[in-house]
Amino acid sequence: MAEHSIPVLFSEEEIRDRIDDLAHRIAKAMTGDLMIVALLRGSFMFTADLIRALYRVGVHPQIDFMTLTSYDGIHSTKEVTINRDITEDVRDKQVLVVDDILETGRTLRYAIDVLKERGAKDIKTCMLLEKPGKRDVVAHADFVGFTVPDKFVVGYGLDYDNHYRELPYIGYLDIH
Repeated sequence: MAEHSIPVLFSEEEIRDRIDDLAHRIAKAMTGDLMIVALLRGSFMFTADLIRALYRVGVHPQIDFMTLTSYDGIHSTKEVTINRDITEDVRDKQVLVVDDILETGRTLRYAIDVLKERGAKDIKTCMLLEKPGKRDVVAHADFVGFTVPDKFVVGYGLDYDNHYRELPYIGYLDIH
């Protein structure tokens, strides 16, 4: 797969600057004990960089991971499945759900509902990317890195058939 042919939407520097801004905004909005629940796999790079940026502004969250599946290749299955669940108790905790992209809203809505059922006190959401106009369910991001056009985005953790996650920038593929 040829990396050089992928048009860049957001460079490494733009991503780093935006994450620093998000960390400052999160630190102001979510004081006290905080648990981050990252939705894998696409959010792993974003989550790692966000956690380091939060550390630099004095936030020291607990961290856990949940793997949810709702896509088969490039198509949404319209069903969300937990492949890996969190191991920490979220009861009475302030939770920040971190994910790579808010598109249909199904995955995010499912994660929020599960965490609410388990007794999370307050849940906010942080998305690296948001693709407006694609929502199938009601889902809202409290913190958004970038708004993206209706293109198939890859890089910085996002993939196409488990390729391109390693790119240090966000680009897009022409997939029809």
